[in-house]
Amino acid sequence: MPAIAAMNPLWTQPVEPHAIYGNTYFVGMKGLSAILVTSPQGHILIDAPMEQNVAIVEANIRKLGFRVEDIKVILNSHAHFDHAGGIAALAKDSRATVRATAAGAKELRLGGDDPDDPQHGEAALYAKVDAKGDVVDGTVVRVGPLALTAHVTPGHTVGGTAWTWQSCDAGRCRHIAYVDSLFAFSADGYRYSDHPAFVADYRKTFDRVASLPCDILITPHPEQGEGKTCKEYAAAGRERLNEKLKQEAGK
Repeated sequence: MPAIAAMNPLWTQPVEPHAIYGNTYFVGMKGLSAILVTSPQGHILIDAPMEQNVAIVEANIRKLGFRVEDIKVILNSHAHFDHAGGIAALAKDSRATVRATAAGAKELRLGGDDPDDPQHGEAALYAKVDAKGDVVDGTVVRVGPLALTAHVTPGHTVGGTAWTWQSCDAGRCRHIAYVDSLFAFSADGYRYSDHPAFVADYRKTFDRVASLPCDILITPHPEQGEGKTCKEYAAAGRERLNEKLKQEAGK
């Protein structure tokens, strides 16, 4: 197990799978999200955290009464090991297609070994994923009646992506937003201020997230978005980036 995971026991702690709203379910770990959106024609899974968690994620799916083999598409928030490390195994077990943006697919195919990643060299590597890089901003990924919309949100990684959709329960529909990690973390030696175009894209991400349809916010690390609106989550990310740039300017 990577050292970074050993410092985060919640990343491997099982939690009861449960409905978030309507046909949207949480099937991940205590500290790492995996989101299943279901339909009679097949399901979509977003994120598969760490290879050692795959058996639990699959058990959670079955515990809710669904079949892993009915997952048709796997999507990703960002291609770090704690959110993508189990994708290769889950794609093999389900025979699902993995879809991502061009940047996200590059990161997945490299198994996290992407030199453009601010955490490159420190984030653990994982099994390489055969991902299709056909998603762009506004792409609607469909499985039967399911329709999940991609929102390109570079920053935490180059290929970061948020996903929005509607889930309904008893005739009431709500907008769900699964928003990528927004906090600026970097490996030693990486300076955001050395990449002004990337910083400009990062700032656009905060504006984009703040304007998402967002009755229910879900984040890759559940505690980061708990009790927050998309606007509040975006504001926290913007503050973190500003702090990082201020620290870099003082060195």
